[in-house]
Amino acid sequence: MSSSSSAAPGGGGTTPAAGREPVEGRRPVEGPWLVVGLGNPGPEHAADRHTVGAMVVDELASRLRTGFKASKQRAAIAEVRLGPPGPSSQRVVLAKPTSWMNESGGPTAGLARFFGVDPLRVIAVHDELDIDAGAVRLKRGGGEGGHNGLRDISKALGTKDYVRVRVGIGRPPGRMDPADFVLRSFSAAERKELPFLLSDAADAVEAVITDGLEAAQQRFHAPR
Repeated sequence: MSSSSSAAPGGGGTTPAAGREPVEGRRPVEGPWLVVGLGNPGPEHAADRHTVGAMVVDELASRLRTGFKASKQRAAIAEVRLGPPGPSSQRVVLAKPTSWMNESGGPTAGLARFFGVDPLRVIAVHDELDIDAGAVRLKRGGGEGGHNGLRDISKALGTKDYVRVRVGIGRPPGRMDPADFVLRSFSAAERKELPFLLSDAADAVEAVITDGLEAAQQRFHAPR
């Protein structure tokens, strides 16, 4: 089970040409990408495990030397390009919803419509309880595993066939409620490793966009 939602407290195939991702039963899709980093808004939640998806998007913005601006779709956004300069360069919208986690679908779908992003080119970056802390895993479609942020995105997009970059935060210790665990900050030991995790997850997002999902999975799912 992936992390539960927190409201306010209280595709295989051969690797395609750059920018073309084949999905079973559909022709390759082109156009811009939307990368949505999930989390809860406000400085009081900025360091929560549940907000690690937004941290990854911050890492991407930092390495691409860009900042965020407010959007009418209830999100902070940054427009960037990935890949080598020229026609193979990929247009990407980075987004951090300013809604609560379990209301992530509205901002995601709104941005996809505004920027003309096919749902197959939406990448949701989120915390994952069922993956060891420090690991990154990638998939397209499938269930949401109890993650209400993903559930709301699936409902709003009308499909589950978007890409998920799953950032492992591990299971809570002892009998701690997972809902409490994800709303707490990373431990001191975890904070030492956090920059490496954010860097790996940001690399994974870039790899999906520039190399395709299958190639990215082969890279990040291999024993390390």
